[in-house]
Amino acid sequence: MKHINIKVTGKVQGVGFRETTKIIANQMMVNGFVRNEKDGSVYIEAEGEEIFLEEFVNWCNEGPDRSRVENVEVSDGEVKNYRNFEIFKK
Repeated sequence: MKHINIKVTGKVQGVGFRETTKIIANQMMVNGFVRNEKDGSVYIEAEGEEIFLEEFVNWCNEGPDRSRVENVEVSDGEVKNYRNFEIFKK
């Protein structure tokens, strides 16, 4: 089990990014959460098996159809044992 923090920048708000991220995370058995940030980015905390997290990050670099991902920053974090994947709305 591994935990990663992901910051996605570009045209990633108002394009269904959070909703699609939840669907993809559930398909890949990744737990955690996704939320919009005030600076226009999307922040994700994701936990799962390393092979699934790699695929998840690959998807984050693409995003949903209407998005335009410019940059994806990934950093390791401490495992928090999330039980599911949630969308946090501010």
